[in-house]
Amino acid sequence: MKSHTAKLAAGSEFPSLPVQSLDGETVDISKPAGDADWKLVIVYRGVHCPLCTRYLNGVPDYVERLRAIGVDIAAVSADSGEQLQRHLEKLEVNFPLYHGLTLEQMEQLGLYISVPRSEQETDHLFPEPGLFVINQDGQLQVVDVSNNPFVRPDIEPLVNGLEWIRNPDNNYPIRGTHQ
Repeated sequence: MKSHTAKLAAGSEFPSLPVQSLDGETVDISKPAGDADWKLVIVYRGVHCPLCTRYLNGVPDYVERLRAIGVDIAAVSADSGEQLQRHLEKLEVNFPLYHGLTLEQMEQLGLYISVPRSEQETDHLFPEPGLFVINQDGQLQVVDVSNNPFVRPDIEPLVNGLEWIRNPDNNYPIRGTHQ
């Protein structure tokens, strides 16, 4: 079976990613906000996924550590605004969540895309989990893409690794760039 998406290469320029906030604003979540110069973007399946809810609820414990090293964070799904609003009832997050990720954007990010098993699951195509860390030059520093909800990076070692990478004494390059 042939994949319809090309995977983003480590070190490549991360694309602009305009999505919707709950108040209807279009926001390019590929760009860090505030004083941050790096961005962590989490792509999740949507309100229908209890594993996504659990994962997102585990991230807030690390937000301050990420901010301390200049990493801004956002999460996005292909859900509608109404679906995101429903999801917020199950979430306890301290970082922005967005909705409206399009099929074209999912393909551009090299995400695996799934068809709902039934209308009870959801009413649209949705991305499988993806995690992207974009550095100060807009390059993809870290990428993790999965084809199912059971495999995604553990947030503790990810944050530990980003703290190490961001330490200028370590001079750590983008890995996985050999073509």
